[in-house]
Amino acid sequence: MAIAELPELKDLLTRFGRTQRLIGIDLGTKTIGLALSDVERRLASPLETLKRRKFSIDAEELLKRADKFDVAGFVIGLPLNMDGSEGPRVQSTRAFVRNLGQMTERPFVFWDERLSTAAVTRSLIEQDVSRAKRAAIVDMMAAAYILQGALDWLNRPAADYQ
Repeated sequence: MAIAELPELKDLLTRFGRTQRLIGIDLGTKTIGLALSDVERRLASPLETLKRRKFSIDAEELLKRADKFDVAGFVIGLPLNMDGSEGPRVQSTRAFVRNLGQMTERPFVFWDERLSTAAVTRSLIEQDVSRAKRAAIVDMMAAAYILQGALDWLNRPAADYQ
């Protein structure tokens, strides 16, 4: 699948089975945060954080979870700069999707992830979560934040899609 062929989020609705889920992905340089939607695609829950290794291992682990949870597609955070421009992390994310897209028919959509990690970290600090615990969960929480934004957008009234 070429990046130019990535569907828009609203177009995913036509590709879903009745109870298929979405996986949210927060792709970091050292870890991959994963979140999973419920079968009604209304609520995102943190799933786990994978330690990055080689691409082939990372891809296999991600696709294994997609099979296990009957996932229809992926929502991957796009790490744009604060001014909306694309830097090296965006290029890396696009390359990851391009390579993974050759291994699965499941569609990917990008979701702006600016401030997702900052928002999650701030929330965890407010809840007095220790620094060690925050480090262990922040990536999967950021993935849930990204996925929840996409789910909220999908669940708006159809007239709002225009």
